[in-house]
Amino acid sequence: MTALGGVKDFSNRRLPAMTVKSRDVNSTLELESRDQSSSGSRATLPRAIGTLGSTAIVVGTIIGSGIFLVPHDIAQHVSSARTVFLVWIVGAALSLAGALSLAELGAAMPEAGGIYIYLREAYGKPFAFLYGWAMLLVITSGSVATLAVAFGIYSATFVPLSPPQQKLVAASVIAVLTFINYVGVRKAAAVQTVFTAAKLAGLATIMGYALFSSRAQSVTAAQSLPGAATTVSSFGVALISVLWAYEGWHMLSFNAGEVRNPARVLPRSYLWGTLVVVAVYLGANLAYLRVFPLALLADDRYQRVAARTMEVLAGPRGATFVSALILCSIFGAINGNVLGGPRAYFAMARDGVFFASVGRVHPRFKTPANAILIQGAWSIVLAATGSFKQLYTYVIFTGWIFYGTATLAVIVLRRKRPELQRPYRVWGYPLLPVAFSLAAVAIVANTLMRSPKEALTGVGLVLAGVPIYFLWTRWAKAGQTESAAAPRSIGS
Repeated sequence: MTALGGVKDFSNRRLPAMTVKSRDVNSTLELESRDQSSSGSRATLPRAIGTLGSTAIVVGTIIGSGIFLVPHDIAQHVSSARTVFLVWIVGAALSLAGALSLAELGAAMPEAGGIYIYLREAYGKPFAFLYGWAMLLVITSGSVATLAVAFGIYSATFVPLSPPQQKLVAASVIAVLTFINYVGVRKAAAVQTVFTAAKLAGLATIMGYALFSSRAQSVTAAQSLPGAATTVSSFGVALISVLWAYEGWHMLSFNAGEVRNPARVLPRSYLWGTLVVVAVYLGANLAYLRVFPLALLADDRYQRVAARTMEVLAGPRGATFVSALILCSIFGAINGNVLGGPRAYFAMARDGVFFASVGRVHPRFKTPANAILIQGAWSIVLAATGSFKQLYTYVIFTGWIFYGTATLAVIVLRRKRPELQRPYRVWGYPLLPVAFSLAAVAIVANTLMRSPKEALTGVGLVLAGVPIYFLWTRWAKAGQTESAAAPRSIGS
């Protein structure tokens, strides 16, 4: 993901072909807010995130450690530089299809909770609960833990750290970002913007060195691996790695209830944020290929391709620079997940399928404080006890099951709720939602074949939520019945 220094505020400009009827939606939101305050009902989260902050969430959450490592994996499965760029472009198109599908849903239902809300409206509360359960148990908490573990590993580049010390660093990073998010969404959004800008600036530095250094070489489209040929199967494997590098664009959906002018800002942030990432990823791959031929890029000795690139261009300091950049990038990606995930648990509590206290807004900081603390605590447990590879597999597998069904919710809700006001309608309907959903199916199938044990463990963890949901709702109904049957004192 790119530094947001080059991303302008488009809130006062029109995008061609993106008709956004924001006035009616925003007036409705304002009226609802006034009604809630006047009636003394539950507090709502403040709309404090603008265009820059929401675009930074998209960019900063996508760009984690993938672009620094994934190009090596892709080079092992394709046969030419042309195919390298093609697989990144196809992955970008699919990710953009998913992002624009969520943009339609977010503009129509700008509530805190994002994908949880869309699944609830399309498929019902039990299915949505399974997603929220999976988010807390595996998907978002696992992403936070995985990134934090990677942060601890890369920290050892600067300070010698034993494995237990690396886990302590991972836990500390989660704790710090949990605290920042606890004390205010504006502070969390500011952190996201700053670290997104920093990582974009760092990647621009790598590209600048590669483009203008005398040690770089020209890249030819025909540059290839001797004796290798790209097959449909190998292209598909490479595409799955690319989609992992693009993963994270959905996190903005959870903060839809805190975005100002959501009918206008959400579609624009999804679009421009994803396009910024695409430009940066293609530029980074061009930089790597200007330093190393494809055959070297595929060599296991060049797995940390970004560090190797800068080592060639700028010496040992270049490698140290990349390690610092990766830490900065991971920090921003963790913050994006900490910022988004708790809003789903907050929405679950408001729906009566999670602890009521999780649905409360902090009276001073105006954040879903308890939801943030629960996710932070569980992420620390995962980081301290789970291996990096296991967490990664759980996150990828279980997450993509729900990403696919969420994009299909665009089609379901067009039929189920035709009266729903849609300030933005996804381009190329229904092709884009269907294309992304098929990509999600491919990732799920690939994970089942390659890592069946971890994948089935992920499925088991998700399905464990079924009895929990029914026990929870039964208990909640019993509590309501007892409360209604309790005798009232005179005058109450």
